[in-house]
Amino acid sequence: MSLTLLCALTGLVCAADLRIQGSNTIGANLGPALVSAMLAEQGLHDIHSVPVIPPNEHTIVGTTAQGRQIRVDVAAHGSGTGFTALAAGHADLVASSRPIKDRELVDLERLGDLKSPSAEQVIAIDGLAIILHPRNPLNQLDTEQLAQVFSGQISRWEQLGGVGGAIHLYARDGQSGTWETFKELVLNRNGQSLSSTAQRFESSEELSDAVSRDPQAIGFIGLPYIREAKTLAIVDGASQPMLPLTSLIASEDYPLSRRLFFYLPPSTINPWAKALVAFTQSPQGQAIVGQNGFVAQSVQAGSVLPGGHMPQAYQALTREAQRLSVNFRFEEGSASLDNKARQDLLRVADYLSAHGKLDKQITLVGFGDAKDDPQRAQLLSTLRAMAVRRELVKSGVVPREIRGYGAQMPVAANIEDEGRQKNRRVEVWVY
Repeated sequence: MSLTLLCALTGLVCAADLRIQGSNTIGANLGPALVSAMLAEQGLHDIHSVPVIPPNEHTIVGTTAQGRQIRVDVAAHGSGTGFTALAAGHADLVASSRPIKDRELVDLERLGDLKSPSAEQVIAIDGLAIILHPRNPLNQLDTEQLAQVFSGQISRWEQLGGVGGAIHLYARDGQSGTWETFKELVLNRNGQSLSSTAQRFESSEELSDAVSRDPQAIGFIGLPYIREAKTLAIVDGASQPMLPLTSLIASEDYPLSRRLFFYLPPSTINPWAKALVAFTQSPQGQAIVGQNGFVAQSVQAGSVLPGGHMPQAYQALTREAQRLSVNFRFEEGSASLDNKARQDLLRVADYLSAHGKLDKQITLVGFGDAKDDPQRAQLLSTLRAMAVRRELVKSGVVPREIRGYGAQMPVAANIEDEGRQKNRRVEVWVY
């Protein structure tokens, strides 16, 4: 059924009040769920989805108290399609499972700076899970091995110490932000390209189910789509093996963690776009993020088990305090907090206030990357913790102490800017 015919049969006005285009990871379920909840918060009733024929598209409709129907269209064909649609005037808001690219920034600069804090909105944290058939005995791989597998250099399970013969590769399609993230974090960093033998999927669910049916399969997928598959622990450089656990993804320490975004042009006058962004960042919106299988940005405290890879003083900290679920990170090549960290400052301050921990009840712990000068890394790790302290003090938070551990305990390889940026972080510990 065409959209025009659909409008005629349902009596809807065919011009959508809000048009969201982009990521399948966001648009398949999370986007429509956020839209429905936002409309309800705005006082609309009779909120429902209208069947749409094209795959990976949704139309959500609600009715205002005055009897006017509000329609939101969500098209989920890949992050890149969202920026293309925005440039063509066919979208009001972009859902993206990767950061905007430099060339897209240039193409859209007439709409304002899409990297500004108000435009670039981190709405959730996701992790790319590497998935296998449930009976595959393999338990971990490093990112270099992953690149060799998906490029075809390693083509048999026996080369990895496993069994099963030829490796069958399953990958998302070329428009997918999930694919873009995997390509950036795994293939490009290791100078590899995806093997032509890989089967490509637009649907995350179909990919995951195909891996679960194939004993020789390996694939990559966003967290909500693991379904019946087995997940691998991932090692990056000198990091510890990490499974895609909620705690490791929330802190963005997991090697294949990623941010999910809404991009709202600064020039927009669409009130529904602004309302959706504001709702998504609220506690209610973040609860929906968690309900849909992603990792919410709400702040929680959790215990950390001491390990032999930790400095003695850090091991003592794990026994005395709990770590908050957010890490503060910084703009690339800068001492300035990034856009997510600016939102997290408010969340951390609210958490500390609600739990009566504003006065000398937290320790800030900074880390850096080695580069060529370990002493410089030690100094910069302390300075980063001091930068976070300055910002928290503005909200009435008085830290107990700050510490810097330099390049110790890396969570990513230091060979590329992406890894170094992940290692430059500040943790928050509460007593």
